[in-house]
Amino acid sequence: MAEKEGKMEVIKVILLAVALVSIAMFGMAVKILLKKGGKFPNTHVSGNRYLKKQGIYCSQTQDKLAQAKGRKEKRFKNLTFVPDKKAG
Repeated sequence: MAEKEGKMEVIKVILLAVALVSIAMFGMAVKILLKKGGKFPNTHVSGNRYLKKQGIYCSQTQDKLAQAKGRKEKRFKNLTFVPDKKAG
């Protein structure tokens, strides 16, 4: 009997969680549908004007910029040739 009551409690908690998540998703959908030009907000770093003014980009963009800068700087600046020595 106690085992059956325990299962019922778990089912109640799961249903409550599903109901709360459903209400939240419905609320977001209504906001998007009713908002003029409604669409999901851009939460990516590239969509933030303040960070752009500071020169901050997402990690992928910063990595690409750093790699391009490194390639430009390395362009065989210290390249020297050693003449071949003739054998014997």
